[in-house]
Formats: sequence, C-alpha cells, structure tokens
Amino acid sequence: MNNSVKVILISQVPLPFSKIGSWTTLYKNYLEDHNQIDYIVCCKPEKLFDEVQYSFVNLTIWNKIQSKILKKKKTEYIQALDKLIVPGEKYIIQIVDNYGMVKPLRDYLVLKGISENCYIQFFYHGFLPYPQLNSGSNFYGLINELTLLTKDSYQKHVKNIDILPDHFSVLHNGIDTGKFKKVSASRKKELKQEFGLNDKRVFIWCSQDKPKKGLDLILDVWKKVYIKQKDIVLLVIGCDPREETSGVVFLGKIPNDKLPKYYQASDCYLFPTLYQEGFGLSLVEALHCGNYCIASALGGVPEVLQYGELGKLIENPNSILEWENAINDFLNGNFEIPEFSSELYSSKKWNAEMNEIIINAKKRFNQ
Repeated sequence: MNNSVKVILISQVPLPFSKIGSWTTLYKNYLEDHNQIDYIVCCKPEKLFDEVQYSFVNLTIWNKIQSKILKKKKTEYIQALDKLIVPGEKYIIQIVDNYGMVKPLRDYLVLKGISENCYIQFFYHGFLPYPQLNSGSNFYGLINELTLLTKDSYQKHVKNIDILPDHFSVLHNGIDTGKFKKVSASRKKELKQEFGLNDKRVFIWCSQDKPKKGLDLILDVWKKVYIKQKDIVLLVIGCDPREETSGVVFLGKIPNDKLPKYYQASDCYLFPTLYQEGFGLSLVEALHCGNYCIASALGGVPEVLQYGELGKLIENPNSILEWENAINDFLNGNFEIPEFSSELYSSKKWNAEMNEIIINAKKRFNQ
C-alpha cells in the first residue's frame, strides 16, 4: 500500500551538486543507496542519479519577471513539479532549508485541488526557529512535518513557535565513516611526516572563512598558547592564506575527499563557532578520525558532543581565556579520547533513518 505514495524532492540546487555542501552530500550518499525518493525537481545537473526520475527546472526571462514584478515566486519550480503530478495520486514533497518554496507550493496545491493528497516535509539544517513575522500562517502552519537536526532544536521550536506542524522528527547529520575513521598510531606518524609535521602535536580548524566560524578568535588564542609551547602547530583549512602567524599553517581550500588524511594526522580539533550552529559536520568528521574535540557550547553542538561526553565544551565561546585553558589542559594530558560506535552519526544510519521518516509518513498518509 505504501508504494502508492510517491516521494518528490524539490531542490534549489542541481543534484548531484558539483560543489561542496553538507545537505547535498547527505542526499548524494542517500540517493546512491537504497532510498525512497521517486522524483527530483531541480535544475539540470552535470550527471544524473540512476533510478530516480527528474523534472528539470527551466528559469526563463518570464519567470524572472513574474518573480520581480508580479511577486509570483518559484514559478519555474511549480511548472516543473506540475509535470509530475497525476490527479488522484498521493505525494510526499520534501523541501530542504528553502523557506521561500513553501507558500508558493501550498498555493499551487490548493489551486489545483490536491492539497489533501500532498504531504509536505520540511528539513531544517539550522538550530533556532525561523525568524519570520507571522511564521505560523506563512510557514509552520503550511507544512505537515518538520525534520530537525537535534532534539535541542525541537525544544526551541516548541518553546518559541505558537503554531506548529502536526509532526516532528529528528535526523542527526551523517558522514561517511568508511572514509572518516581513526588510523593506527604508526599511520598517524607517517601522515605527520608526509605533511612535514613530524613530532608536533597538531591542532586543526576547518570551516568556511566567515566571522561567525571563530577563526579570528582562535588565532588570538593561539598567539597566547604558542608563546609557551613551540612543539605545536595549527592547521587552518577552508580559508585563503592570511598574514604569517607563528605556528600556523594555512592550507587553503581542500576537497572533501582529501580531508580525512588531515584529520587523521591531527590530534585536536577546534570548533569555535560563534553562532547557534545546527549540527557541525566537520566536528563529527574530526571526532571519527580520532581527534579530541574542543567546541563552543552553542546551538546543536552540545547534543552532538553528548553534553561533554565526547569532547570539551566551551561555555563562554567568546572567552579567550576559556579556550586557552582548554587547549593547555589538552597539552598537559588532562583529557580522554572517548570511545563510541562507528555507526554514531554515520551516513549509513542517516540513510536508514531517512527511510524510516518517509515510511512513517506514508503510513500516516494511508490511514
């Protein structure tokens, strides 16, 4: 009976996505595995996923005019979606982080008279509730299910939003634990030698170069730590080289498939986010590669690190002294590398839980 419900993913970027992206990587792993997606609505990608049907989005000049002057948003996506819809059939429609898609989609479903046959799942990769005036009528009241990254994010939504969708689910992000994994002590030593790090204790920061990611803060902390400790080095990945700083190596942007070796050569991962982070995929990648993790206690990060069981949480992330003390504790051996299952936050587990979320929605839909 569940097979009668078709699943459509509406994506604001082509899938597969040619650039680096967290949720697009998750969907790539999922769509190359056993999955529940029947159709994808998106712009045409460079290559296609097998066993999934597409309806390509064609952005025309008329679409741009409708959006800018007539205030008709996302018409090109609605047109592509309409090619898939068969009257009388039931659909689960997935949207990822694209708030602007929800109201045009709901308006289309109502106008076409098929809103009762469609179930909207919205996947949110932030942490705090969407800060929109009248969000109950404009967003939360228009979707059937909201999927969040953490239980803590769910609690924030329950506390701050008056009108909520009927159903919630929590889906932790997942990584490829076949690639991001701990190596032996001898292999770690080889990697350090390969990168010219030899007997140094290696710290690593890896993110986009945005102020909210805390790199400037960590560089200020590093100057204080490095004065007293010379056998350490900080690898910075994801930003362009800056002015020369003692004990810091700027490696620029590195493709995701090359990252495991750098994590595996490192000893301690620094995650100094200065905003309410939704989850932190790089944090989990480093954790699985054997790094001790020191991270800001903001957003979903405490839940990801199991409230301190899997790493050190900095309660006041803007405090240089707290970061300095935490790094010195690590250098003095005042830490323990946690033990955990290789399935924790794995893409394999994400795939299984995504299937479960869709199957549960199909069951509710068919009641």
